[in-house]
Amino acid sequence: MQEGSQSSAYIFVSYAHEDEDLKKELDKHLKVLKRSSKVQSWNDRELIAGQEWDQAIMSELNKANIILLLISVDFNASDFIWDKELAAAMKRHEEGTAHVVPIILRKCRWTDLPYAKLQALPRNAKPVTEYPNRDDAFTEIASAIEKLVDHVDKQRNQAP
Repeated sequence: MQEGSQSSAYIFVSYAHEDEDLKKELDKHLKVLKRSSKVQSWNDRELIAGQEWDQAIMSELNKANIILLLISVDFNASDFIWDKELAAAMKRHEEGTAHVVPIILRKCRWTDLPYAKLQALPRNAKPVTEYPNRDDAFTEIASAIEKLVDHVDKQRNQAP
């Protein structure tokens, strides 16, 4: 996150590279929030040459106050996501230091996994790929994230 930022939320996006196209679609829908300075977001495609990727990813995840989990069979199958990102995200959720939001991209088994207890998006946890028009799903997700960002900002302003 840039110093002196006016953003009220810093979002870390955890996803499997197989879901890159869907992540890019979500990014487009979050662009309005970014332009309004309500959010900044980070994902591993922002790593720079020579950077220690494991350390950089975990550093960015630990800065975030909102962590989006882009759920698919590939997300659930990734050892790095499972062992590192998901473990850290759920720990931060339990500590109350971050809001973790599962976003169901593609149909898969997930209801017995650690993040299943969290309210998922889109509504009713319907996978994005099952919407006749994916823009409907992503618009719904972006609206829910904006509400969460407003909630986070309100909490921050009420803190002693």
